[in-house]
Amino acid sequence: MTERNDPHTSCRSADVVVLGAGPAGLVLGVLLHAAGIDCLILERASRARVQTRARAGFLAPNTVRILDRHGLAGGLHRDGRRHGACEFRTQDGRFRLDYGTLGQGGRHHVYPQQNLVTDLLTHYLDIGGRIRFHTDALAVHDADSARPSVTTREPDGRSIRWNARYVAGCDGRHGAARRSLRPGTARYHHHDHGVTWLGLLAETPPSLDAVGYAVHGRGFAGHMARTADVTRYYLQWQRGAPADAWPEQRLWDELDLRMRAADHGPLQRGRLLERGVFDLTCDVVEPLRHGSLLLAGDAASLLAPAAAKGANLAVLEAEILAEALADALLRGDTAGLDAYSDRCLAYIWRAQEFTGWMTRLLHAPPEGSPGAGAGPHFQAGLQRSRLNSLRTSRIHQDWFAENYVGV
Repeated sequence: MTERNDPHTSCRSADVVVLGAGPAGLVLGVLLHAAGIDCLILERASRARVQTRARAGFLAPNTVRILDRHGLAGGLHRDGRRHGACEFRTQDGRFRLDYGTLGQGGRHHVYPQQNLVTDLLTHYLDIGGRIRFHTDALAVHDADSARPSVTTREPDGRSIRWNARYVAGCDGRHGAARRSLRPGTARYHHHDHGVTWLGLLAETPPSLDAVGYAVHGRGFAGHMARTADVTRYYLQWQRGAPADAWPEQRLWDELDLRMRAADHGPLQRGRLLERGVFDLTCDVVEPLRHGSLLLAGDAASLLAPAAAKGANLAVLEAEILAEALADALLRGDTAGLDAYSDRCLAYIWRAQEFTGWMTRLLHAPPEGSPGAGAGPHFQAGLQRSRLNSLRTSRIHQDWFAENYVGV
């Protein structure tokens, strides 16, 4: 559908304006366009940046089912790999959980998120979807009315107002959607796990055929395959320290130490392509619907990366929201929109609970936190007990597997 432009007011319109071209925004755009709904995606970054932002790469079974259902899974089936095992390394040795044979038998597909985003964006453009890159959404107006609007700053500096029937905020925790919520209309829940990770992307084949979780007195270390030639590593990091505080040699030596390479085999080393420091924090906004403005993806909730739930929640929320918007716009049925927030928050809180459990499993409480008051030896004993239970209890293993791949 062509852009409707009033040259006197620089005001344009679409039935649904989507803020953000991440997994949530792109899946939503594809599904709305396929339903015949006039949709526009606004994205502040360039197309190249959107397609190269490295994020998580573990897609849950339900995510794959959603993508399959809408013809969006060709790339992941062609280039992704099924994965169903993780390995824990502790002072008591190592143990492996073939979680694909536990619980309900679910497995992940390993497929880098930037590849998925590229697939979604290509498909959206191929079917005639509208997207504007380099366009900064400044604010959402009149969300409590039937005709909300979004003001943007264009690449040439002009300001444009987009009118809509609905606005979908998929633009992250610091985006215009959240900033535009009226004071007192939303509850913000924020939690800091007190842990910081250094994320490393290495040009090297995986060293394990499983996700590796190493619990060590010097801090956590993790190994996650991305492709046949690229591996993601994590090191628990001192909060406030810059990503370049250590040279590459020291980082590899520390990974060897914490992952107990001397006992279980050396890690394959390679050139570090990327470093990034991030604190393990989480937040949730309640409710997710504010009149004609609806939140999804990282704008709805942010999870610590310990359990790789973020992209999977984003795809699920996008499908739920697309169905609800289609019902409202095409059939005049708003029941789906009325239930949207409660439906998605049930999934979000379940993901938050398991992510918190994983974070506590892999890290000792930081100094100064309430849990650390009992003393480091007491906390280490609790952590060791949790790991031993996961090592030996089939009931515990089935619970872990169901939640590890669930959304």
